[in-house]
Amino acid sequence: MMLQSQRLYFIALLPPEEIQDYANQIKQYFADKYDSCHAQKSPPHITLQPPFEWADTEVLALEKCLEDFASRQKSVPITLSGFAAFAPRVIYINVVRSPELLTLHADLMAHLESHLGIVDRVGKTRPFAPHMTVAFKDLTRQNFKAAWSEFEKRELHFEFTASNLTLLLHDGKWWNATTEFPFLSSTI
Repeated sequence: MMLQSQRLYFIALLPPEEIQDYANQIKQYFADKYDSCHAQKSPPHITLQPPFEWADTEVLALEKCLEDFASRQKSVPITLSGFAAFAPRVIYINVVRSPELLTLHADLMAHLESHLGIVDRVGKTRPFAPHMTVAFKDLTRQNFKAAWSEFEKRELHFEFTASNLTLLLHDGKWWNATTEFPFLSSTI
């Protein structure tokens, strides 16, 4: 029996280009000032389905499943407000937990589990905490404290409408957006 080649994927909402540019500037600041560059390995995003392994031979089934799901969803208003943290390693742009976003997440989780058997075991044990990471993993505890004292009161406010899901693929070093799946309606 030949082993199937598997790769890592995750599913997210990506903000518009100007918000990505702003978030990337923040990530660069963390790389320069706090020696934390791991967050630069993916585009700014709100994770809906964390990384999972998927067989190369089944990618079309995954894409079809996501297309079917997305085609029945309404666009979701997203508000980014200030910064927050998962101490002692993660600093992120805070994503407001709206009913629409929470419903989209829950519906996607249920859809992936029932149609493809993709389950976020950790996510089932805690509430969904939408966020847009700007520093993690390689942010030391000491640098976390310094950075958090700088960022915890910093103001930030963006609003946008998420009108598609994005499938991202890990190439061994970086996460790359591969396919977008438009929602049913691009207006609210």
